[in-house]
Amino acid sequence: MSALLEVKNLCVNAEDKQILNGLSLSINPGEIHVIVGPNGAGKSTLSNVICGDPRYQVTSGSITFKGEDLLKQNVDERARNGIFLSFQSPVEIPGISMSTLMKYALNSHRKAKGLPELDAVSFSKLIRECAKKFEITNEMLKRPVNVGFSGGEKKRLESFQMAVLEPSFCILDEMDSGMDVDAVKIAANGVNLMRSPERSFLIISHNNDFLYEQIKPDVVHVLVSGNIVETSDASLLIDIKNNGFSRFLNKGMN
Repeated sequence: MSALLEVKNLCVNAEDKQILNGLSLSINPGEIHVIVGPNGAGKSTLSNVICGDPRYQVTSGSITFKGEDLLKQNVDERARNGIFLSFQSPVEIPGISMSTLMKYALNSHRKAKGLPELDAVSFSKLIRECAKKFEITNEMLKRPVNVGFSGGEKKRLESFQMAVLEPSFCILDEMDSGMDVDAVKIAANGVNLMRSPERSFLIISHNNDFLYEQIKPDVVHVLVSGNIVETSDASLLIDIKNNGFSRFLNKGMN
């Protein structure tokens, strides 16, 4: 099986400081991978580099996505090719409603795939179906993007966006942060509904219970000091919950 995403020996700097140190990672279609690790290990840096954040400089290594050199693509190209990032802190966009934003975003994706734009009736039906999965109301869709919403509502809205756009690779960075128990369940259910043999996920979180009990990932990676020091199945989350990261720290220093 060819990997959907292949990261090889990736080294990344930000503000003259090296953050990722030869990181390698391979994610196959249909797999859910989780990255855990202590604060400052480089988890969010990896997600931002995959999405093309210009604040980070790739000094060596490679990233391929669907067999193509991802580092040669700009941010728009990566998004159109099926990469979706759920932010730790979703930005507010005053003056444009969530419904309008998703209409333009979805039709842009369809155009890139050579598909016709959805008419108003078809689009309205689609977003109603997706909104229902995440308990998003019509009033929420009419309001400016993320303006005046709680942290949990913003995260649910991002899960809704993911469902509308149907990306092939979803990066969820702290998707459970700032959400109450019920909202976390809704978001996790959305991820599970979107599981498919063609779609993969990379999830970053500090909430081991959420990951183990509600997501049930295929692969878990421990990231320390800019490199992956251990990879295993979901049982690794229980080990970390009980024992912390202390036994991995020396590995990251080698």
